[in-house]
Amino acid sequence: MQKFSPNRTALPRYAMLAALSGVLLIGLPAYAHEYSPLFKAKKYAEIERAITAKLTADPNNADALIAKAELIITEGKEERLDEGSKFAEQCIAAHPQRSECFEALGNVLGTKAQIGGIVSAMGYAGKIRDAFIKAVELDPKNYQARSSLLQYYLQAPGFVGGGKGKAQSLVVETNKVSPAAGALLQATIDLSDEKFARAEAAALAVIVDGNEVLSDMQRGVLSNLGHAYIKEKKYMDAERLFRELNQRFPESSAGNYGFGKLLQEQGKFKEAVMYFDKAIATEASAYAYFRLGQCQRGLNDKAKAIAAFEKALASRPELRKKQKAEAEDQLKALRAL
Repeated sequence: MQKFSPNRTALPRYAMLAALSGVLLIGLPAYAHEYSPLFKAKKYAEIERAITAKLTADPNNADALIAKAELIITEGKEERLDEGSKFAEQCIAAHPQRSECFEALGNVLGTKAQIGGIVSAMGYAGKIRDAFIKAVELDPKNYQARSSLLQYYLQAPGFVGGGKGKAQSLVVETNKVSPAAGALLQATIDLSDEKFARAEAAALAVIVDGNEVLSDMQRGVLSNLGHAYIKEKKYMDAERLFRELNQRFPESSAGNYGFGKLLQEQGKFKEAVMYFDKAIATEASAYAYFRLGQCQRGLNDKAKAIAAFEKALASRPELRKKQKAEAEDQLKALRAL
């Protein structure tokens, strides 16, 4: 599952480039397990029951422990992340040769770093790095762990093991295992260097041959690039990217969410609403509802804006602190009108 994105809506299960002081976006395990269909359906209560039953019968079941950590990350509740790391560490203790157990630990700690900021992150940044390194060592074809390790190298300062040189070396190593994965990692580096044209050409040229993880990585790079184009006000380039996303990944909300954001940033709220509605129909999420609420308020539709902000606050994964506070403020203001 892809890790790093501007938000978890643009890339439903995958978490853009940021520093440890801001957002170290780590995603979820890259392999399928028996709970994967439930995660895709967002049946979180059912997942909780199934995992609890499994762990009661088999306390060290690897899939259940990893899924438990994944569920805690998905909920996005800061107070539960320490619990999530304990499940990942239990998985490592019971299954020291399972790459996914180490990846799960890196994911949980990375999410904790994302939420807690630089002061919190510095204490365990090395553990994040080492968890992903071990995951890759145990399974060289765990491409998502490689992607997360790359993001760590790009985001973390040198004194905790980050650095562009290490990121580039990882690409070289990855090319030996999978040229396709290596190309997508290189595109990620190019994107972080704002070499947009080069990143786009490389990502589009990758043939994933039905590999779900590589497909997710490709979608992630393209989506991140589209959002980078919006930030740079390269609106025609962003439109091209999101159109490509809709064509290549019609089952994903990434393209429609991107189109909605693109139109919203240009003040075209009515048109943006249509695309946010499409994104929500594919995969309802806090960020899609949040931006939908902003657009509805821009259109002076109080009732719809309130409904959208309420859904944004009730959705899982949760909004980040800044957006959550903004949604709460918007609701308060709207209800006072």
